[in-house]
Amino acid sequence: MVHTDCMHIGIDCRFAATHSGLGRYTREIVTHMLQRNDPLRYTLFVRDTAEPWLAPLQSRALIICADIPHYSFAEQLRFPALIRRAGVDALFSPHFNVPLRCPVPHVLTVHDLILHRYPNRAHRLKQMAYRFLMRSAVLRARQIIAVSRFTAGELAQVYGESVRTKTTVVYEGVSTLFRPVPQEQRRPVLEKYGLHKPYFLYVGNAKQHKNVQMLIDAYASLQDSSRELVLMTGGCEHRNLRLAPGTVRIDGVPDHDLPALYSGALACVSATAYEGFGLPFAEALACGCRVIAPRMGAIPEVVRDHGVLVEPQTEAIAEALAQIDALPVPPPTRFATWEETAERVVQVLGAACF
Repeated sequence: MVHTDCMHIGIDCRFAATHSGLGRYTREIVTHMLQRNDPLRYTLFVRDTAEPWLAPLQSRALIICADIPHYSFAEQLRFPALIRRAGVDALFSPHFNVPLRCPVPHVLTVHDLILHRYPNRAHRLKQMAYRFLMRSAVLRARQIIAVSRFTAGELAQVYGESVRTKTTVVYEGVSTLFRPVPQEQRRPVLEKYGLHKPYFLYVGNAKQHKNVQMLIDAYASLQDSSRELVLMTGGCEHRNLRLAPGTVRIDGVPDHDLPALYSGALACVSATAYEGFGLPFAEALACGCRVIAPRMGAIPEVVRDHGVLVEPQTEAIAEALAQIDALPVPPPTRFATWEETAERVVQVLGAACF
């Protein structure tokens, strides 16, 4: 444990237990921040102090139960009091939902402005609340971390150029788990999920802007029964999908199985219309997996010239899928590790709080 007379940082970890990209980001960032030897003292606010990922961190931080739902009245009424009682000097939020009356200076990470661009099926009232809360959090923040140059540009466009001066781009990290897995080692994982044919792999949710139905339709148009489309997706939105023959949906995949799934895929594919970063593409490329994705949002920034970028149209995606055998398998691409990302985040916190 660091000395008690150093800066005391509270971290909102309430998303950490979720099987979402935000949950992954929170777990990885916080774990690697606490493994460092910085002159900082940490308090973690979590939904449940028994969450498994917290076990190695018990001696490195004070862990406080904050079983307060996101986007709730309780978040506005109870969370500020909890932050105040913890005696922290500043709050780091890996998301934008900082309480309106946060009693200490805050730093936040902005992953995207998705509900500004694609509200999906969010109720009008929820959209209004989202915009109000995010504007407050962004404008009052001491510093902002944007996960890509694209997201930093979106922030400046929506909230004004003055926001750009306090925004630092810190890319998401890619775990060292993600590396090519030899065929004999990935075979048990593919058997576990019943994957016996060559397959295209989609990783992500099925919200409207992800255009998963477009991806399914593009695959179906190939009329190639020798190959499957594997959708690694959960959430309620997948129930609206019309699955074509040869489409397989899997869910609840632990992180340690992902490298084998990427390594065994013909390509990591997507038809998404918007991404603030695109971690599955980075993880796939780190495993030496081909990527076929739209030229949208931050995807060109992440994929660069290591993958095939197309328009988010059924015909364009189908054409790229059909030509998969002609595409070379890329060598593993190196991205920033979570250790390096955590170091950058700590630097931003230091600039904001000291």
